[in-house]
Amino acid sequence: MPDVDLQAIRVKQTNQYVCTVCGFNMVGYYTEYCPFCGAHQRNFIASEKCSQRYRVQGTRVNEKVTRLQSVPSLGLEHAAYRIETDGGAYWIDCPSSFDARLDPVEAIIFTHHHFLGASNLYRDLFLARVRIHELDSLHKICKPFTFDELFTENFKIGEIEAFHIGGHTPGFTFYVFEDVLFICDYVFLKGEGAALNPFGPPVETRDGFNKMMSLIKDRDISTVCGYRYVTDFALWKQRTDLIP
Repeated sequence: MPDVDLQAIRVKQTNQYVCTVCGFNMVGYYTEYCPFCGAHQRNFIASEKCSQRYRVQGTRVNEKVTRLQSVPSLGLEHAAYRIETDGGAYWIDCPSSFDARLDPVEAIIFTHHHFLGASNLYRDLFLARVRIHELDSLHKICKPFTFDELFTENFKIGEIEAFHIGGHTPGFTFYVFEDVLFICDYVFLKGEGAALNPFGPPVETRDGFNKMMSLIKDRDISTVCGYRYVTDFALWKQRTDLIP
């Protein structure tokens, strides 16, 4: 663990609140309604209390990828993923609850700005660099968060490849690591089928999905890691083929 000032992090937690409906972290302010999901402030808890009530549990996806999620479930919180590369460990997206027991990472890289979690606290804990697409960084809910790098193009970090497709959000970026595809909440699984995320411009979201499928068509993908699911790629592809 890097040499960090845990007391300074705890002080920050006293002025940070977590919505238990969606997991959004309000950094430095306390409003009547959650700026992300609109839930009333009666659903908010202090970040320090959130850390006492919830822990972040890792579930192995494969030898190099671990799914991270708060236990017990923290509302609509999405999953984050830890990836072990030859050059170090990285997170894709970030847990909503702050758990100082987690192993450090080199960087936290986001699919989009809707689920920033407690990335400001983990940034301090791990001395990690935080990356997000520049277009998503412009949204007002991002203002209290610190981003060390704003990217505008596709990139590679370690063996993780990043592809900007926009759509659901202007800066939405999906990731590929070896045979694993990371798409957060771009695609929902519903019943026996699937649906594109409806919270965004539908035409652009469809275009982004088509772009993603074109980019991975010649790759040997075996696993899809979504915002609340991990599934076999072949089965996922069958379901997404049914999207109207």
